[in-house]
Amino acid sequence: MNEPARDRSSLLRGHGGGHAPVSYLELFFDLVYVFAITQVSHVLLKHLSWTGLAESALLFLAVWWAWMYTTWAANWAEPERVPVRVMLLFGMLASLVMAVAMPRAFAHGDQDRGLLFVSAYLSLQVGRTLFMAWALWREDRGAAMTMVRMACYFGLSAACWIAGALAHEPLGRIVLWLVALLVEYSGPIMGYRTPLLGRSQPSDWVISGSHMAERCALFIIIALGEGIIVTGASFADLKPDGAHIAAFLVAFAGSVLMWWIYFDVGAERGARHIEHHQEPGRVARNAYTYLHMPIVGGVVVTAVADALILEAPAGPATPGLILTQCGGLLLFLLGVGLFKRFASPLGNLPLSHLVGAGLLLALGGWSAWTAVPAIGFVGCTVGVLALVALWEWGSFHGGWEERLSRIAPRVAARLKPKRLL
Repeated sequence: MNEPARDRSSLLRGHGGGHAPVSYLELFFDLVYVFAITQVSHVLLKHLSWTGLAESALLFLAVWWAWMYTTWAANWAEPERVPVRVMLLFGMLASLVMAVAMPRAFAHGDQDRGLLFVSAYLSLQVGRTLFMAWALWREDRGAAMTMVRMACYFGLSAACWIAGALAHEPLGRIVLWLVALLVEYSGPIMGYRTPLLGRSQPSDWVISGSHMAERCALFIIIALGEGIIVTGASFADLKPDGAHIAAFLVAFAGSVLMWWIYFDVGAERGARHIEHHQEPGRVARNAYTYLHMPIVGGVVVTAVADALILEAPAGPATPGLILTQCGGLLLFLLGVGLFKRFASPLGNLPLSHLVGAGLLLALGGWSAWTAVPAIGFVGCTVGVLALVALWEWGSFHGGWEERLSRIAPRVAARLKPKRLL
């Protein structure tokens, strides 16, 4: 699509694939998702079981999908126009209601909260999509038809959402809501293929790559900030003895290192990649819409581990702590690694991340079979993050060989491999 001709009545940014700044309204909108992410963490913390994990995962997928589709809409629509502002503020209210209903969305026999959650979610998704179809129709019929196809997918999934909300048993609700999410998540992959309406192509999605990269980076900040909130709130109510102070420090160090691992290399390289790619829509779909899910999910799960370690830092590592700490960090490292691979000119998964994932698996397996102190276990996992961060920093900021040659030139000369003439 070429940049459409715009007039004063246009509701679109008209960036033509160029830079589109993140508006203050979008930052205001994100405040609700700080609360929503906190709610997801609390659901998992209070229901630390395989069923609770499944329920928390479904809630997280719904939260991510609601936020991501609104981010796509704000990439095209001009937040300074009053109709667009009303749409985003309506979405903010619907998101807040959705977050309020989360803790009892799967409660046995409680259909009201399930229906409240579903009603808010569908109102946000369907209402925003129809608004964007209307806003795009006059200036870009092709993009407007993509929105119509999206609405068809949300309409199809709505039947499963509502049926799940009316189900009496939590298992039935889980299954039906999982089907609904599978329908929705398959949409971008299939190009929203719809009978009689055809399908869309990623090349048709002219987006501002810088806007998409910045918005996703800000959501990582939201997730990390939620972990900081959980850590700070938990520590404020505890006795400041040595064990709790140590737990507080390792939890904070873990958040800092996750920020470092994502932002030191990945965020900037990903932003450059999408800005200069011939098909930014395809990059936005693959690298940001899908590959950022495990990154954010890992941060959310790790926040639960932070709360657990602050509850009992002096005891042994419990199965719940081991699973949330190792599982969360594994999700995060592999998600960031895949994201960096997507934007890497070499197309390779960072070796530092693979080694870190292997060490986390080994630590988790060892701790499950041996009575390991909780604070020592978490400290070791944070040490793995430090190793990954240091390894990558050394590789991308001068290289180890160059740095070693400045510090110890003789040692570097001996370690340098001999080349055959």
